Amino acid sequence: MSIFNEAFALRRQSRAFPGLGLFWLGLAVLGAGLFFRPGLDALLVAWQKPEYSHGPLIPLLSGLLFLRQLKTVPERPGEIPHRWPGVLVVLLALMLGMVGRVSNIDDIVAYALIVWVGGLLLISFGWSTGKHFWPPVLHLVYMLPLPDTLYYKATTWLQFISSELGVWFLGLLAVPVYLEGNIIDLGVYKLHVAEACSGLRYLFPILSFSYIFAVLYRGPVWHKAVLLLSAAPITVLMNAVRIAIAGWMVDEFGVEWVEGFTHFFEGWVIFIICVAILFALARIMLFFHPAKMSLTEALDLDTEGLVPQLMRLRLVQPSLALIAAAGLMFAGVGVLQMLPDRSATAVVRDSFVTFPRRFGDWQQSGPPAVLAPDIARALQADDYHSITLTSPDTPAYVGVFLAWYADQSHGGVHPPEVCLPAGGWEIAWLERTDVASELGSAEPFHLNKAIIQKGEVRMMVYYWFDQKGRKVAWDFAAKLWLIVDALRTGRTDGALVRLTTPILPEESDADAAARLDAILEDMAPQLPRFIPED
Repeated sequence: MSIFNEAFALRRQSRAFPGLGLFWLGLAVLGAGLFFRPGLDALLVAWQKPEYSHGPLIPLLSGLLFLRQLKTVPERPGEIPHRWPGVLVVLLALMLGMVGRVSNIDDIVAYALIVWVGGLLLISFGWSTGKHFWPPVLHLVYMLPLPDTLYYKATTWLQFISSELGVWFLGLLAVPVYLEGNIIDLGVYKLHVAEACSGLRYLFPILSFSYIFAVLYRGPVWHKAVLLLSAAPITVLMNAVRIAIAGWMVDEFGVEWVEGFTHFFEGWVIFIICVAILFALARIMLFFHPAKMSLTEALDLDTEGLVPQLMRLRLVQPSLALIAAAGLMFAGVGVLQMLPDRSATAVVRDSFVTFPRRFGDWQQSGPPAVLAPDIARALQADDYHSITLTSPDTPAYVGVFLAWYADQSHGGVHPPEVCLPAGGWEIAWLERTDVASELGSAEPFHLNKAIIQKGEVRMMVYYWFDQKGRKVAWDFAAKLWLIVDALRTGRTDGALVRLTTPILPEESDADAAARLDAILEDMAPQLPRFIPED
């Protein structure tokens, strides 16, 4: 039977069985639910964090945006053309989701789910109509957690901006204050601009709101762009104001006032103020617009007729494209069932407890350092080692820090350029280089050479990411190799290695670097025992 005869038979069956299209749609959704389940589980876990607690509202709001837009699309009886581009998009979602499932990186599966939603809309309405539904589909991005690398870089940047602005506001209030990294020293009290106070908790829901605001706004396109782009600076500004007010209260009324104020002036209070500023910004732009629209006229807030649009689901027609979409999802589930389970790939390694205590003339001084509980929780390493090496030939020391992760698919290493500024250190110089020739290694040995400083104290730092014998300097490259390794072997283990030494007043930067080079040359051959290559 030709494809035309099959299509004709489907149309005839849909007339005899009006719910047949809805059946195939439900089957496609069920198959997607089974295939994308790890991604959905990852979303549920992420939504329990304060900065992503708005997540459950995003699919609901996207659905409302879709139903509002659907009111402008008349019902179309008969065959809907150009459905097959949607099948290609569903196939793309299947391939992306398969990468996430095989590599055991659930966030990738969650990203693929949004691609699948777009594909299903293209199948349901055809290419010419379905392509216009991109606004509600794109809005689903706001329900996703940021990749860890981006999250920590954004957190650090927002901490720095909030700290600087907060101190500037405190200066305007004539409050004596000293800023060290993101620690605001008020003398009697230190305000630490921690991750919960960095602005991310408010930034994600505000970004989502500004997106909806821009979609509903009927002013010029450049107005929409301003409203969308202003969400981040408004949020950071309000967070800095909150920090400044907390510092002023400590200076005026004492430490006991700040905790109650901090708990009150966060969450929905910050959100409401940021929303009010967005409304005010829109009103100001409309004031200078030639049309002289009011804000209520500029916002399309009509919610009538949404229920009838929802009832249009019963009009879904069966099609070969829809059946193919359902079949692809169940085929993906079947392929996953046939693949061997690689989630528990065993890695044999020596514990850092047996790490050497001597490298040439350098010997471990004292027992290994134990991280503070809050730092250890943030690190999330399965094994770590922090020691100080000293030599009778120099007053300087060398710090060695190693952190090993059995599974980096749900987190992983935090690069020092993210963590160091939080402790008040400024990165004065950073260079990525390959030291393989210096170590006599046949394989590339990429590492970061950095100079950090705090006041007059300067340190030379070497660090790199070690994955299956691969030495990587760039954290984004480390994440990409993590996906490659997970697909090839199922392994997602890896480590961070960091060497530090002070740059003494009487020596040059090259002298400090030579000290680390000597340690690195003796230590590198020992690392495969503790950070397995194979």
